[in-house]
Amino acid sequence: MTWALVGGLLAGSAQAEGAKTRVQYMGQVNLNEATVAQLDLLPSVGEKAAQRIVDWRKKRAFKRVEELVRVKGFGKKRFLKLKPYLTLQGETTLRAERVPVPAADKG
Repeated sequence: MTWALVGGLLAGSAQAEGAKTRVQYMGQVNLNEATVAQLDLLPSVGEKAAQRIVDWRKKRAFKRVEELVRVKGFGKKRFLKLKPYLTLQGETTLRAERVPVPAADKG
């Protein structure tokens, strides 16, 4: 699923009313079991990068989430951004939702 489609589906009434929104991620992705589509939901990970993760794990399973930096295109900075959403256990539960950005206090 592409971000354009996800973004369109998640836009909701807040955007219709002109309120600012942001994407909030909840859940985790199992690096050893997630599909390309599930990996594509990770922040700043597109379909090509997700496919590189799947290709890498076909050769060797991830033993630690930190091994993601061995996959082409995933340096330390990108890994640190993704780390809260990565796991090697359990089901993939990651989802992305558009939520309203709280208005700045003018007091």
